Amino acid sequence: MKPLPPMSVAGRLDALRARAEGYDALIVTTLANIRYLTGFTGSAGVLAVTPDGALLTTDGRYRTQSDEQVRAARAEVEITIGAMAAQRDAVKAKVSPFARIGLEADSVTWSGQRTWAELLSPVELVPTTNAVEALREVKDADEIARMERAASIADAALAEVLPMLAEDVTEEQFALELDTAMRRGGAESVAFETIVAAGENSAKPHHRPGVRKVGQGEPVVVDFGATYEGYRSDMTRTFCVGSEPRGDIARVFSVVGQSQAAGAAAVRPGISVKEVDDVCRTIITDAGWADRFEHGTGHGVGLDIHEAPTVSQLGTAILAPGFVVTVEPGVYLPGQGGVRVEDTLVVTHDGSRALTKFTKDIHVSLH
Repeated sequence: MKPLPPMSVAGRLDALRARAEGYDALIVTTLANIRYLTGFTGSAGVLAVTPDGALLTTDGRYRTQSDEQVRAARAEVEITIGAMAAQRDAVKAKVSPFARIGLEADSVTWSGQRTWAELLSPVELVPTTNAVEALREVKDADEIARMERAASIADAALAEVLPMLAEDVTEEQFALELDTAMRRGGAESVAFETIVAAGENSAKPHHRPGVRKVGQGEPVVVDFGATYEGYRSDMTRTFCVGSEPRGDIARVFSVVGQSQAAGAAAVRPGISVKEVDDVCRTIITDAGWADRFEHGTGHGVGLDIHEAPTVSQLGTAILAPGFVVTVEPGVYLPGQGGVRVEDTLVVTHDGSRALTKFTKDIHVSLH
């Protein structure tokens, strides 16, 4: 597999500074946000961002890695290496000239807040929400290329192992083969724990694969994704092995397919995420299953598998070019089964395009 050109994060720190509101400097502790702003992928670190500079602190395990990754990403960041106390002292020295210091409210624990308050006293600490995440909502071309690569790896892996569904396989066996195929195809990891749910288990949206075997004529939900250079894909397909679905489940397949297609077609610049949810939800409601569509229509995807925006009745975002969201309606009938179909789509200037391209044909042949 041909490597993608190196990704640059140049300009992201300036974009963050331009959005600063209510604070003079920001302490970033969320690892995905640190990666987004600096290119550093280590498992420990703190980033201090001031109006005229930035400091990344981490420990000795990442002495070489941090320098290589920050330079490759073209981030204008100083680096300090040391034990935890030394790291905090370096951050204090960086931010202490400023009166109001932002802390990421959604990722700093109560004890962490107290530690920072004691260290930085008498500086005022300000809780911030979505300071970096708001920037991450709009993906640039480098990010989209990595998500497209992750999606293509997942597509190919499913094509490789799909015939196994007709071979008396268990949920957990199929999940393992699918995960292995993604790694073999170039994924650095799975995007999240793969869901394979057969028969009555398919009525559980987040079922964990078990020893149940896939049976003929019953729904099999496969929800999975790959990670490539930190960026994730997310796709769900629901199949039926060996024969046509029957009864209520046959109608569920039809209704969910219509709902997902309509929702995907609605994704475009200028539409609110709530409106996309409305499109999917109305079709399912009209079919009589409003109370069986019990989750939102979708979510943002990127460095995290679930990130802003939320595509639901509670969502407030207006889609714009560069947003990457899922559209994944589902109907779940307890004791019978369920169907979910999902694509990851990138919003373009005149609509959207799917990054996940695997067929939505539900049939898996026994031959």
